[in-house]
Amino acid sequence: MLAFAIRRLLSMIAVMFVVSVLTFLLLAAIPNGDPALRLAGRLATADQIHEIRVKYGFDKPIYVQYVRTMKNIFTGQAYSYTQGFNVTSEIKQGLPATVSLALGAGVLWLFASILVGTLAAIKAGKYTDRVLTVLAMMGVSFPPFFLGAVLIYFLGYKANIFPLGGYVKLTSNPAQWFTHLILPWVTLSVLFIGFYSRVLRSTILETQSQDYVRTAQAKGLSSRQVLIRHILRNSLIPIIALWGLDLAQVIGGGAILTESVYNLHGVGQLAADSIAKLDIIPILAVVLLTAFAVVLIAALTDIMYAFLDPRIRLT
Repeated sequence: MLAFAIRRLLSMIAVMFVVSVLTFLLLAAIPNGDPALRLAGRLATADQIHEIRVKYGFDKPIYVQYVRTMKNIFTGQAYSYTQGFNVTSEIKQGLPATVSLALGAGVLWLFASILVGTLAAIKAGKYTDRVLTVLAMMGVSFPPFFLGAVLIYFLGYKANIFPLGGYVKLTSNPAQWFTHLILPWVTLSVLFIGFYSRVLRSTILETQSQDYVRTAQAKGLSSRQVLIRHILRNSLIPIIALWGLDLAQVIGGGAILTESVYNLHGVGQLAADSIAKLDIIPILAVVLLTAFAVVLIAALTDIMYAFLDPRIRLT
């Protein structure tokens, strides 16, 4: 276990380094992305632009700028060039909303997908399977901004059942925190439920024909025992892999549309605003957060693999 943790830590450092370098170089190569020009404004003279370059170190070699930028990010001294806020503070402020959205929706879409996918596989070819297939395709087809707008209008504005948007901290009011996140959780989960349930259905149907399943049936185990202990347990391995990657991506700002529709002011909304303004430092910080979340959750999913299938060892 210690060797596994050390290897994961080293891989995390390597991934974050490569991702940060590539992101920094790509942002530096964007046309009209010179931060000195954006700080100086359209009416600035050449002398004023030069002063800004010297003041902020934009005249230094690219590797010097990279090292200084990364040092500022990891020490909490990084500031937005165009918006002026402290990037670390802004991410800390938006992270609770994003994590609350991601974890709640992640649990919802995982368990709902297992339920729907398993039921569709058990009823394969029957009326129930066809209905669930249609519903899954509808879920995949609905973009989050459209579904969010529909839910807000009918369940928020018309029926006045749920709040129209915004985020309430869990520590401030747990009940309000929960009610403000129900619609965002559903909005973000529907697409994943549709996709995951179809993948799980196909995996279960494929697993049913394996030799160890027939052996378990020959031993006299009930259909329920065979399904839970042998079929479903092995079929969940690819689902857990997908779930870990998608959850990490959502935590790293991947729920931009959902956060924007419900005005949650999370990391995704910060990323969207920064991309629109070509604000290099917040974009780089969010990308690093995503890389960190991906590597960390990938390690946790590996541990879940070992639980689901004892033949898998942590290496």
